[in-house]
Amino acid sequence: MSATDSPTATRLLDNYIGGAWTPSTSSETLDVTNPATGETLARVPLSSSADLDAAVKAARAALPEWRAVSTIARARKLFELRERLVARQEDLARSVTTEMGKTIADARAEVARMIEMVEAACAIPTTMQGRVLEDVSRNIDAETIRQPVGVCAAIVPFNFPAMVPFWFLPFAIACGNTFVLKPSEQVPLTQQIAFQELDALGLPAGVVNLVNGGREVVEGILDHPGIDAVSFVGSAPVAKIIYERSAKAGKRVQALGGAKNHMVVMPDAVVDQTVNGIIGSAFGAAGQRCMAGSVVVTVGEAHERLLPPLVAATEELSVGDGIQEATDVGPVISCAARDRIREWIDRGEADGGKIVVDGRSPGAEGLAADGAYVGPTILDDVAPDSAIVQEEVFGPVLTIVRADSLDDAIAIVNKSRFGNGTSIFTESGAAVRRYRHEVQAGMIGVNIGVAAPVAFFPFSGWKDSFLGDLHAHGPDAVDFYTRKKTVTSRYFSSGQGHGSYFVEN
Repeated sequence: MSATDSPTATRLLDNYIGGAWTPSTSSETLDVTNPATGETLARVPLSSSADLDAAVKAARAALPEWRAVSTIARARKLFELRERLVARQEDLARSVTTEMGKTIADARAEVARMIEMVEAACAIPTTMQGRVLEDVSRNIDAETIRQPVGVCAAIVPFNFPAMVPFWFLPFAIACGNTFVLKPSEQVPLTQQIAFQELDALGLPAGVVNLVNGGREVVEGILDHPGIDAVSFVGSAPVAKIIYERSAKAGKRVQALGGAKNHMVVMPDAVVDQTVNGIIGSAFGAAGQRCMAGSVVVTVGEAHERLLPPLVAATEELSVGDGIQEATDVGPVISCAARDRIREWIDRGEADGGKIVVDGRSPGAEGLAADGAYVGPTILDDVAPDSAIVQEEVFGPVLTIVRADSLDDAIAIVNKSRFGNGTSIFTESGAAVRRYRHEVQAGMIGVNIGVAAPVAFFPFSGWKDSFLGDLHAHGPDAVDFYTRKKTVTSRYFSSGQGHGSYFVEN
């Protein structure tokens, strides 16, 4: 029976190991719930180290066969995957919304980015090319070639069930590696659909594997001697643990951590477009993304120009079940997250922030009593050193800080221990040039609220937002998933008179 058949509320999910849907050996499970309603969608196994070991052995066994497949043939498999995912686009989006909560519009955009990652990986016959230089010395040539790293694994978060796993999987297998995915136990359903389509590709058994689970599987990935590279996306404290433990075990590692992204608004900003950008950044996906702009820094008179229309537009946002097309802000991932976010709002107010839009108890009609709802919230006149400005809340909470000048604004941004993304809203090219030159963050938006790069560019966090040397997707993905080998060669004969020695029969 397929992993996505029998859509009953109590169905138990399988792992995907060695080319087959495989029950977990563990009897321990968690409920997967719809955060909009509290409904139980399925049960996910907390798989054992034995399950992980089986997946790693399958991946290791498949490696020689998959590496021997030409880059062109691997790319063609990805072209086929792209078409299969396009055909399942709406199924994937509705799954994202149902298990994670974001609006269906956000989910569709996420799935489109998921597919974009596959499209980027299809370019592997070009992007995996090495370099050649003739005559580095007399009759001596040098070349650099790229070869796969081996068995690669990814540990991914709840907030992008479709896209984030595909920051890694298509690039890894395009480069000739085999792959083990550990999805978030809170949102395992979307990758069940994705792996249905991967299964239909007819890849060698073991090229891609999925192991559901919690801490035991995560720790197993970090320590398992059969895994050569680890990718992680999650909170900053966990990213540090992942990086240090994986590196100590001799693995290549990239660990993407948390963020506290600032949006600087200059006095000459185009107000209506700036408001749209801020709202989309701060409240899209209910603020549950590492590129969410959660701090606005107004420079000089920009505060008086921005605040009234920003408050008015925020108050018009509708809160509800993300599956409804008219919903602007869906629930957060769980009731525990809802309660934690409310506590952050209380703390921000206690520290002197003025609540100008209060979403702690959204009063929209029809909200399920068991739903994990927090409405869009704005706190004004927040001190730049307040905890709510410095720490990641991961919810639909926007704080506004005042600055007298661009210098002050840059200082506020750079004081953060995070450095994922930041944006500036202005029509001044000089201000943009200075900002992008001086600000300490890896991704910069100019009049764009969410500065997340497209698949052909790397996702380049700095400081506590990233640990490692090579970032996710783009050209960094090819560097991460390949090892370079340099060959220096010389031949002593002229290439004549040796029969078939120089000619392949």
